[in-house]
Amino acid sequence: MDELDASLALQIRQIRLEATGIHSFELRAPDHEHLPAFTAGAHIDVHLPGGLVRQYSLCNDPAESHRYVIGVLKDLNGRGGSLRVHEALKVGDTVKVSRPRNQFELQPQQTSALLIAGGIGITPLKSMAHSLLQAGTPFELHYCARSCEVAAFTEELVELNRRVPGSARWHFDNGVVGAGLDLAALLAVQPAGTHLYFCGPPGFMKACAQAAAHWQPGTVHSEHFQAPTRAEPLAPTTGATLKLSKSERELVLPEGSNLLDFLDQHGIHVPTSCVSGLCGTCKTGYADGEVEHNDFILDDAEKNHCLTPCVSRILSRSITLHL
Repeated sequence: MDELDASLALQIRQIRLEATGIHSFELRAPDHEHLPAFTAGAHIDVHLPGGLVRQYSLCNDPAESHRYVIGVLKDLNGRGGSLRVHEALKVGDTVKVSRPRNQFELQPQQTSALLIAGGIGITPLKSMAHSLLQAGTPFELHYCARSCEVAAFTEELVELNRRVPGSARWHFDNGVVGAGLDLAALLAVQPAGTHLYFCGPPGFMKACAQAAAHWQPGTVHSEHFQAPTRAEPLAPTTGATLKLSKSERELVLPEGSNLLDFLDQHGIHVPTSCVSGLCGTCKTGYADGEVEHNDFILDDAEKNHCLTPCVSRILSRSITLHL
């Protein structure tokens, strides 16, 4: 079984109200054994009643090996996953989750870090703050929210400030556009050696990216919780010959076909989850081809040798896939 398919059966030990509409869920092994290690920025797939699978960032300290903690916003306008989490899961229930994986890692070469969270985007950044504190790396965490009532994990962030004064800062706009954090001013000058990490809703993500557009390439990192609205729908793929290096097969991808669906139709299993280019579950190696990526996770270096078949388009007449 592929590691991304492997599931852990964990017990919900605690559900805690963290803010209006936000609960945290503490997951532990029923036998009290250590859980697979994770790094700051990692997420897990949570298998919910009814067959839904959703990704949630781990927000606790990666040094903790006995538990995973996720924070979930009850989104009445979402796709139904958060409602299922809030309404169906109870303390004592056993849920299946994937092993942690990370597309939003802290970079080892940085000398300091700037973390900016929008709403529930605090979850991976709180985990980063724990790791940075442990490593002795200077950082600032800016938490943007509508009000203090909807800002989660306040007690833990206050504790961060107690240990390192000024490390966590809150910015409340009370629903007034432009009344919160001045991103342009904060990101106007990039301190030498500083990397930027941000996570939050689509409008927030776009604003952060625009304000940091002048930062050095390779120093700006982000994670989307939902796919941004595309200006135009994805164009249909062109036909291509697929050379599968591991199975030594050759297939012809018809024009207009989705690569992931086509592979599945021919018995080639690629692990999937979000099917929108957000989670990295289906990331696949390739060579000898040209690709339009359309994902939201691969950096420029990865795009030279990896694609996400759920949204990637093959532009060349042939390509070699490491499948």
